[in-house]
Amino acid sequence: MNKHTDTADNSTETTLRGLLDSCVASRDSRHEDWDTLGFQAKAGDEFRRAQIRYIGSGATGNHEGDDRILGAGHFTFSNMRLPAGAIGPEHTHHDAEEVFFVLEGELEVTVHDTEDGTRTASRVLGYRDLVRVPAGVPRSLRNIGTTDALFCVVIGAAKPQLPSYPPTSAMHGITRD
Repeated sequence: MNKHTDTADNSTETTLRGLLDSCVASRDSRHEDWDTLGFQAKAGDEFRRAQIRYIGSGATGNHEGDDRILGAGHFTFSNMRLPAGAIGPEHTHHDAEEVFFVLEGELEVTVHDTEDGTRTASRVLGYRDLVRVPAGVPRSLRNIGTTDALFCVVIGAAKPQLPSYPPTSAMHGITRD
């Protein structure tokens, strides 16, 4: 039960409500954007995934025209939907750390060595598990479950640079157009 206990005058109450309204991004106002990373499906259908933006655009490009996104001050926050068996390709964020927090499903998260990308270490993450990958470390992920995985993605910059795809990545050489 919500109790409304405003003790301020009407102008302060209006200001506070406006502030709060400008800081809320409801689930109902979000949509799954399968197109922003759609270019990755050029490497195969297993790379198809959806981004659901809340704060900033992540490192997926320019979405400044999307008025549903809250402005990013110090980080970006989105959800990612990864179908069963799908892969988030090996990529590197050189300017910011990235966090994955699992809401549904099971993800295998892999970090790759920075020398040639052939040596890796992997961990399986499930419900409410989290991993933080430092800037400059190549990473990839795979949905190892039988249902879609849904997870939060936080990138530690208000406007992250587009990631790079090392030669060992299936995305290496694939363009966004």
